[in-house]
Amino acid sequence: MRVYMNACVCTDAKKSQTSTVPHPALQRGPCVPHLRCLLLQVNPSGSKRSEIHPAMDHKQDTEPLLPAADEWCRQGLAAAEAKRLVRLAGPMITSCLLQNIINIMSLMFVGHLGELPLAGASLANSVASVTGFSIIIGMATALDTLCGQAYGARQHHLLGVYKQRAMVVLGLTCVPIAVVWAHTGRILVLLGQDPRIAAEAGAYARWLIPSLAVSVPLQCHVRFLQAQSLVLPVTASSAAAALCHLAVCWALVFKAGMGAKGAALSNAISYAVNLVMLSLYVRLSSSCRDTWNGFSMEGFKDLRKFADLAVPSAMMICLEWWAFETLVLLSGLLPNPQLETSVLSICLNTGILLFMIPSGLGYSVSTRVSNELGAGQPQAAKLATRVVVCIALFLGFVLTLGMTLLRHVWGYMYSNEPEVVAYIAKMLPVLGISFFIDGLHGSLSGVLTGCGKQKIGATVNLGAFYLAGIPMAVLLAFVFHLNGMGLWLGIVCGSLIKVLLFASVTWTIDWSMEATKAKDRVFGSSLPVA
Repeated sequence: MRVYMNACVCTDAKKSQTSTVPHPALQRGPCVPHLRCLLLQVNPSGSKRSEIHPAMDHKQDTEPLLPAADEWCRQGLAAAEAKRLVRLAGPMITSCLLQNIINIMSLMFVGHLGELPLAGASLANSVASVTGFSIIIGMATALDTLCGQAYGARQHHLLGVYKQRAMVVLGLTCVPIAVVWAHTGRILVLLGQDPRIAAEAGAYARWLIPSLAVSVPLQCHVRFLQAQSLVLPVTASSAAAALCHLAVCWALVFKAGMGAKGAALSNAISYAVNLVMLSLYVRLSSSCRDTWNGFSMEGFKDLRKFADLAVPSAMMICLEWWAFETLVLLSGLLPNPQLETSVLSICLNTGILLFMIPSGLGYSVSTRVSNELGAGQPQAAKLATRVVVCIALFLGFVLTLGMTLLRHVWGYMYSNEPEVVAYIAKMLPVLGISFFIDGLHGSLSGVLTGCGKQKIGATVNLGAFYLAGIPMAVLLAFVFHLNGMGLWLGIVCGSLIKVLLFASVTWTIDWSMEATKAKDRVFGSSLPVA
């Protein structure tokens, strides 16, 4: 990371000389740029206050001498923070898109095998997302909090240990998930699915199990590097894996004659390529020399503490993910289910694609907030929060405007049926409002993750979507007969409630207290302090 502050300037009591006094908490530069001399506090007697790293003085005040909020813009701090967030978010958005492309390409290859294999693969993908990948990705976000705060506190050795613990806990979680996937075909038949489609989905899901196993260390490596703001290697490896996937998928599906099974297996191979590249970077790069010291028995300790944060992290992600999947299931109960399901699926796929933008922004602010809280810089974390909200509002406006202007064209990307295109044109303005709200709650979710408030996030998602959003969707769709439009309007109501609750939680955060909690979390580890 760039070093923004190498020295502070102090004045000798006897003569006007300057001397450089490096501040250890800022040598890796997690704090906001241009805060020169602000951490070198002076007591009323005029003598320099002793600079003690939190590792040596656990009771040190975490509130630095920072400019007031109304001076942030004047001193250029907000602009500098915006640049840092954008530099982090850009590669993260690209990485998210590239990782999603792998799954899309697999379905495209299966689509050339016929309607039945495509239906089975699509159903298996939905099952895998709901019962597996959403859980693994959600649990891995616990590393955003732990690794980010440890890196900010300059306890670099903890990052490698946290990564090992995550791989152990997530690996154990994969066991029951793999059992479910192995019996997906039978489960779908019991739920009333067509036996032929269920058989295809069951076979595809079984061949997805290797992808689940590889995704555990892959997600842990991504979060490990993200916490250090090392996002370009993740983007590069994701791009290489996506390019590799095209050749691997073609070879297995057509050349080897494996059909849909080959498409599922190709996902695991491409994930493995991504994992190998990231592992080599971590092992060989000087950037990770302090944060990765190899495997150790420490990775098997305090697993319960990691799980206590990982479980609410998973629920925070999964509860929202599952709510949107529920829309597609409900659309099948509407009049003209073929049209309603097609349109809702197109809207959902569009939403997933465009949500990569606020998602990347959320990851970037999570890194910034966790780094700053770990470094004992609560005002810098607060600044990052305010700046990311402004960026999210701007991006949300752009996406909403774009969807509204493209509403008569967007449908032709998915279908040539006039009825489908006209229905999508009606839905897109509502979808645009949804994207505007998603931009805000994606960023605010990142702030809460950086603070370690995943339990609050999970509780809000439970109330917003399952006590308000989905019931409202059912009411509008089936009672007021708004059909697919009603389903989406209901989930938009849930998203709006979520944003309002997240905003109120963020507004009332005591940043000094959060910095103290971060310090306690880092230095309260069973590991020795470096």
